[in-house]
Amino acid sequence: MKRNRTEKPKSGKASGSPSHASEEEIRRAVRNRYAKLAQSGQSCCDGNASCSCGSIYPQATISTLPDDAIAVSAGCGNPTAIASLRPGMTVVDFGSGGGIDAFLAAKKVGPEGRVYGIDATHEMVLRARRTANESGFENVEFRLGEIEHVPLDAEVADVVISNCVINLSPDKKQVFREAFRILKPGGRIAVSDIVLLNELPDEIRKDLAAWSGCVSGAVSEEEYLGAIEGAGFEKVKVEDRFVYRHEQLSGYLKETDLSEDPRLKGVDLSQLVASYRITAMKPAGRKT
Repeated sequence: MKRNRTEKPKSGKASGSPSHASEEEIRRAVRNRYAKLAQSGQSCCDGNASCSCGSIYPQATISTLPDDAIAVSAGCGNPTAIASLRPGMTVVDFGSGGGIDAFLAAKKVGPEGRVYGIDATHEMVLRARRTANESGFENVEFRLGEIEHVPLDAEVADVVISNCVINLSPDKKQVFREAFRILKPGGRIAVSDIVLLNELPDEIRKDLAAWSGCVSGAVSEEEYLGAIEGAGFEKVKVEDRFVYRHEQLSGYLKETDLSEDPRLKGVDLSQLVASYRITAMKPAGRKT
């Protein structure tokens, strides 16, 4: 297997973006992918070598959750495990999808707490609302909206969580500005996401399906952490990271035409991206 050329990923807002695609085309590709996932009920963990639900979510944890939420899980980590959630907190889940992390958070904050799930895919929001109603989650509310323009007032949240979603945004800086806006002073973010380690092959970088599959929208650690700091956060910390092997990244690409692209045949896709878990704080004395 030949080794893909290793180099430092480029920085900048357009880093990794398909050169021919507009922001609206990117958003449409993402919505279409997750609408199909919501309708099919087949998660990334169903036969996909890139995903291991048992390691992301301990079996004892997910066994308490609704099957419908697990069925459409598409995350790359478990942000609730690093969010230090307590009873009575208000939590906002950016890109809540079928609701797996929102429901986990709801159990931690209890009936006196509140969880808002924000997702831009209508079908996912409907599915999550149905699951919450059928499973008796009265402290969870799912709202349709973009994470760049969250439909919530300022300073309402104690914690913002997100699981493998911010990489899908064409404007990550705005996402973190929104997280900062809706957090109370002293609040925090806890996110799991895909981060770029080395430059992607052009065939992957320019592919919209690879963007909606959580690969080509990834940016470098420097750019990602810089966007968090630029929004005003402090104490930015990489809690841990998991570097993807060739087989795992190939699994992310299996639903795209790239899986059969002859230009990628024999190219080693190891160590191009990693799953990061990151925390940061909004300064206690800082108003939005």
